[in-house]
Amino acid sequence: MLTVLNCIAAQHDLRLVALAAVICIVASLTTMTLLRHIRNLPRSSVRKVWLAGPAIAAGFGIWATHFIAMLAFSPGLPNGYSIPLTLLSLLIAVAVTALGIAVAVSAVVHGGVSLGGLIIGCGVAAMHYTGMAAFETEGRIIWDYSLIATSVLLSGVFAMAALHVCLGVSGARGRFIATLLFAAAICAHHFTAMAAVTIVPDPTIIVPPNALPGNWLAIGVALASVVIILLEFGGWSLDIREQRRAKLEAERMRGLANAAVEGLLVCDGEAVTAANDSFAELSGFSPSEIVGAELTRFFPHSIAPVRRTADCHTIEAELRHRDGSMSPVELVRRPIDFAGKPHDVIAVRDLRERRQAEQHIQFLALHDALTGVPNRACFNEALDQAIDAAINGGYQLAVLCLDLDRFKEVNDLFGHSTGDAALQTVARCVTGLLNQDQMMARLGGDEFAVILPKISARTSARRVAENIREALLAESSTAEPGCFVSASIGIAICPFDGVTREELLNHADAALYEAKADRGSYQFFEETMGAVQRDRHLLQNDLRRALARGELRLVYQPQTSIETGEVIGFEALLRWTHPTRGAVPPDQFIPLAEEAGSIIEIGEWVLREACREAATWRSHLIVAVNLSRTQLHDVDFARSVHEILLQTGLPPGRLELEVTETALIRDLDRALATLRQIKALGVRVAMDDFGTGYSSLSNLRAFPFDRLKIDTSFVKSIDVQEKTAAIVRAVLGLGHGLGIPVVAEGVENERELQFLARERCDAAQGYYFARPADIAQFEKITRGSKTDCGDQQLAQEKLFAVAAS
Repeated sequence: MLTVLNCIAAQHDLRLVALAAVICIVASLTTMTLLRHIRNLPRSSVRKVWLAGPAIAAGFGIWATHFIAMLAFSPGLPNGYSIPLTLLSLLIAVAVTALGIAVAVSAVVHGGVSLGGLIIGCGVAAMHYTGMAAFETEGRIIWDYSLIATSVLLSGVFAMAALHVCLGVSGARGRFIATLLFAAAICAHHFTAMAAVTIVPDPTIIVPPNALPGNWLAIGVALASVVIILLEFGGWSLDIREQRRAKLEAERMRGLANAAVEGLLVCDGEAVTAANDSFAELSGFSPSEIVGAELTRFFPHSIAPVRRTADCHTIEAELRHRDGSMSPVELVRRPIDFAGKPHDVIAVRDLRERRQAEQHIQFLALHDALTGVPNRACFNEALDQAIDAAINGGYQLAVLCLDLDRFKEVNDLFGHSTGDAALQTVARCVTGLLNQDQMMARLGGDEFAVILPKISARTSARRVAENIREALLAESSTAEPGCFVSASIGIAICPFDGVTREELLNHADAALYEAKADRGSYQFFEETMGAVQRDRHLLQNDLRRALARGELRLVYQPQTSIETGEVIGFEALLRWTHPTRGAVPPDQFIPLAEEAGSIIEIGEWVLREACREAATWRSHLIVAVNLSRTQLHDVDFARSVHEILLQTGLPPGRLELEVTETALIRDLDRALATLRQIKALGVRVAMDDFGTGYSSLSNLRAFPFDRLKIDTSFVKSIDVQEKTAAIVRAVLGLGHGLGIPVVAEGVENERELQFLARERCDAAQGYYFARPADIAQFEKITRGSKTDCGDQQLAQEKLFAVAAS
């Protein structure tokens, strides 16, 4: 080192040394600026052309630095420079530097930056020693080979370091350090190599006359300096333009990133280099706190899986907020080129709303949407688990089936909203009585069930059932009119009444069926109940096949004019003769048909058979057919009636359809719409069982019925109960006032007939005239003379006597 310093201080003009250093720094700065610009260019033929820029800047800079320093060197002997070798040294500097830069920026060569720096260092050495070969003086040059090796080593090491910093460290700081390192590579090599030179004067050596004098060399160096300065200006302009472009690109990218709903993080390794506003808002950190922070600050448990995951593959993680709380997020990693370097962009999606939605969906999947209690699926799973635990633990389990009393009436009278409120009331009251181990579920409609695990005896289940009754009674006492609710309860005990879910539910349902006979009560399952329930299900299954087997038939009961005693029509009545049970009462199998959904098919068959038969009767006779509420609310019923009339040929005016007020109340608007369609066909409509419904007067006002039929329950007691007689008189007076004929059902004796005759009732039917029978027994009426069957002539004479009195 002392030799180098002595060489600089004793043998060089320090002013020119300073100029050489300035030229070297300017050339180095130009080279690093252009090289960084090339780094950001796409790999194409244009990029290869741009390699000439830093190669010329570096080559001219190395050459100019060397020869300015040589001009500063004063050996004290005449000297000059060989023109060919001087030019060759310039070509070597440019060519070797271009090769090194090309290798450094190439992605093909492994370790290209280090190899490129070593090539450039060797190029500096090659240029220097070629330039020294061009130096001619009157003396012999003696070399110190250890310093030669040192000079080559220094140029290679500093050049490699300069390229690594230039291509690896962004910002002005990286460019400044790279410039100093590259200048050090040139200067350290030159002055170390110059220290290796010893010139011994030799008069025998003469400087050739064609050697280039120093002043001419100064002109060449000046031209090279101009080239370097021009390249520096070009580099600065490129740098400024690059900075503007980068700034605009950064602003555009920031705008795009901030427009994203997701949080975005741009990361260099584990450090965050950029973040959008969405992530700042999501995490609660300010942008200044995010940029520069480690990823583990935000995702303490999830960064390793993010690094290992494939591109664009999502993983779920936990985001730590500024207040220390954690929330679920979804992370998606993708590599990008950011600021000229490979980075990772991590998209952060907030999963809180999705988790809440999933939890809500899960809740809806296992709970009833109206009442909020568990649904059938959840109940079945819980009951299976409770049964297994009870059997394995050796204790008892109770299952309670609840069914609301008069729930259909509440819906029909006050609307479905009131019915829904009643269901919610029951769910709230019952769940308020249960502890954490017990569970209530809605199985469907107005059916609920309760699981009581780990009970010690039947008294525990009885106590819960009584508490439910009392709670519902207390709730109903303060409820609005129409919201009164009570429940019938059936109870089954595991393992005594069953050890499977199906057995327990079937047995609890059988007990419920018995409890409903006494509304608001509860019943424990007994073996006889199971037989009744099974018998009911068997009967329902047989009814589904009864029509196909020909077990159903129609019987007819005549309707007689009280004034003339003449039969004016027949009511068609359905009968079922079971192959083993015999005759099944209609009040037993009709509800089963409505419950099973087969009433539509059966009702259509009844209507078709009655119309076909009536089409063969005398022209003035009508046929009356009862309608179920299910038929009345069928949107296709009016069309079916029209088709049946066309197929059978029965005039519409001879068909009378009887509907009850209960059927109307279920959905009055739809029922009235169907009745109006039927009425438009010319079919007669009668109100059956008048006086036993809910709003008779409003129904009469809403629809012009052709006849009213007084229910049998009123007719049977008109001769013994004055109040009943007054009701019948009122109905008959209402009919007369509205101009609607009235038919009395269930007339069984002469006293009832005389009362109806005195009150001017229009027609009657009942056992007093004839029992329901096959239509063949009434053939004289339907096909022959106008005389009535059986004892009708005698009855007619009695009627005339009553009328005369």
